[in-house]
Amino acid sequence: MYNMDNQSVSEINQERTSNVKYSCDGILSKIVSSLKPIFTWKILKPVLYGQVLSVLICGTAITSNYLSEDKIEIPLTQSFINYVLLFFTYTMILCVRKNEDGKPILFQVLRKNWWRYALLSTIDVEANFMVVLAYQYTSLTSVQLLDCFVIPVVMLLSYFLLKVRYIHVHYIGVTIALVGVACMVGADVLVGKGGVGSNPALGDILVLAGAVCYGITNVSMEFISKKHNNGNIEYLGMYGLFCPLVCGIQMAILEHDKLAAIVWTPKVILLLAGFGVCMYLLYSFMPIVMKLSSATAVNISLLTADLYALFSGLFLFGYKLSPLYIVSFVTIVIALVIYNSMQPTHRNDAVQQPCDSSSMNSLTLPANDEAEPLNHDLGTWFSKSNSAGEV
Repeated sequence: MYNMDNQSVSEINQERTSNVKYSCDGILSKIVSSLKPIFTWKILKPVLYGQVLSVLICGTAITSNYLSEDKIEIPLTQSFINYVLLFFTYTMILCVRKNEDGKPILFQVLRKNWWRYALLSTIDVEANFMVVLAYQYTSLTSVQLLDCFVIPVVMLLSYFLLKVRYIHVHYIGVTIALVGVACMVGADVLVGKGGVGSNPALGDILVLAGAVCYGITNVSMEFISKKHNNGNIEYLGMYGLFCPLVCGIQMAILEHDKLAAIVWTPKVILLLAGFGVCMYLLYSFMPIVMKLSSATAVNISLLTADLYALFSGLFLFGYKLSPLYIVSFVTIVIALVIYNSMQPTHRNDAVQQPCDSSSMNSLTLPANDEAEPLNHDLGTWFSKSNSAGEV
């Protein structure tokens, strides 16, 4: 009788163990099946490409830090190098390529839209200048927090100008990303990197103004890049034409004394060249990522740039590490995956796109627009927009 009772208890325990195992397997399979549509190459590709942009920004931060250690603070000159490189590549491409009349495409674009591209170029130069200048007046913490203002700016501009319609998933993703930024700022405060500015109000205003300017240029870049296949060449070619003029004049006025005082050692030259190359690659790749994605998704991706700079600084500059930095990085990456898990809809879309199409195609254009070459008579984004209304 005793053995039979033991046998019954053993069978019951085995049955319970088997049921728990099957239950766990069922839950695990449900989790895997629910995550499988999210972790696809279509969704992860723009996330990874966005991190490449963050690494390039990290490169500019490292080179700028080394220059700052040598008491060299010439942000306009550093940007000027990038703009000159854009001129000798993309502007030259516009000069070499011909339209149907045998004239350089550059003249066609200038004839119709020179003042628009001149305005966008000026906004880009001033955006870079204002954010860098803000570090002299306000704390690192304020810059990091207020620089996130570019995300709502981009979302609002995309909503009203590009007719993008967001859903709950995108707002959740953005919110989680901002939580990640809060963790990063909190970590900076804990390790003593927050600092105190000499004129916090002025610095904060500069950061906010720079964020608005970045939002305008980013949304313009997304629209032009998606409007036709060679939109990135046109956009960067116009930057290469107008930005050196605007930046060069401002540089001659504000930085001529600093440039005259610099001792041009090989180290300084290499650091300036490294900064210029990183910025050039950033400008070159960003329209490509915009074409795969959207201005909002790219700006969320760029939130990790400060973390990459910090991780590099652990070895290069002796920065202190806080566990909150790791939490911040993981949180922002999760936010990116959530944001990209569903596609924002266009106002004219009758049906929402399926999940696996990715938010990285937020503006689906007609096939005839997408296939139009740059040298088409209506190939520039401003002239094409006139048919449906002025931009």
